[in-house]
Amino acid sequence: MAAKIQPSDTAALYQFASVKQKWKFMRKYWALYVISIPGIIYFLIFKYIPLFGSVIAFQNYNIFKGITGSKWVGLDNFRRMFAYAEFIPILKNTILIGIYDLVFAFPFPILLALLLNELRIVVYKRVVQTVVYMPHFLSWVIVGGIVVGVLSPSTGLVNKLIGLFGVDPIYFMGENSYIRTILIGSGIWKDSGWGTIIYLAAIAGINPDLYEAAQMDGASRLRQVFSITIPSILPTIVILFLLQIGNFLDFGFERVFVFLNPLNNENGEILDTYVYRAGLVDRQYSYTTAIGLFKSVVGLVLIMGSNLFSKKMTGEGLY
Repeated sequence: MAAKIQPSDTAALYQFASVKQKWKFMRKYWALYVISIPGIIYFLIFKYIPLFGSVIAFQNYNIFKGITGSKWVGLDNFRRMFAYAEFIPILKNTILIGIYDLVFAFPFPILLALLLNELRIVVYKRVVQTVVYMPHFLSWVIVGGIVVGVLSPSTGLVNKLIGLFGVDPIYFMGENSYIRTILIGSGIWKDSGWGTIIYLAAIAGINPDLYEAAQMDGASRLRQVFSITIPSILPTIVILFLLQIGNFLDFGFERVFVFLNPLNNENGEILDTYVYRAGLVDRQYSYTTAIGLFKSVVGLVLIMGSNLFSKKMTGEGLY
């Protein structure tokens, strides 16, 4: 009896197919190719074509002379980047915030999805899903306003609560020691619902027969989670983790900028906000392009290294 072709073999079969077979395949699924055209155009215009502008990282770029008329300076902008006194502390902030985000924010949607999956009251489950998902649609300007209001030393809910225990009001937004916690905490509140939906979708695809067999063997709900649920969604976890690793230094400009002020700038400023200040405000275009190129190269190395490590350890990867 002929072996059944698995969906994972489709790419391999297409790779070794003849030109005639490929055209036949494309004609059969022409609608999918048409649907993909807007996405391809978007990436070409906003992602790939702007890459050619990265050459100004090796120039003393003059906005009036353009790329072709600006003087080439080689690696001078990169030397200046590492020689600048503020760059290393800002890079340290970016790395620390990225690590905190991986350690605390990344596992939160997984835990929340596992907890929601255990709910048996469907209406309550859907209400909770909606509540945790709603902040994802808010802009960081709105989230920043909400957080600043909640943490206000005079009218904020947090200071009202700790005041009940005789604690003096704390100006959270004016303390360097609190800014990283605020950044990570606000990110968890805003985006954990999005990740939860993804993991719940992965959990919904698990074969129910596995749980029935485990129940017959006397496995508890906790044992089923660790022996069935988590291993089954591990490929999804690995993919999302690798994607986050690739954006390790790209924490997000607007996510940080709305919380920054002169009092917390020391521990809060990251590469994205520094690029805005030095590039757009001070018009140091070549210098900040060099920083952006540095971030991209580091992200590429991290995602390629992590993908290779993941494939060796778990057999799962992005490619």
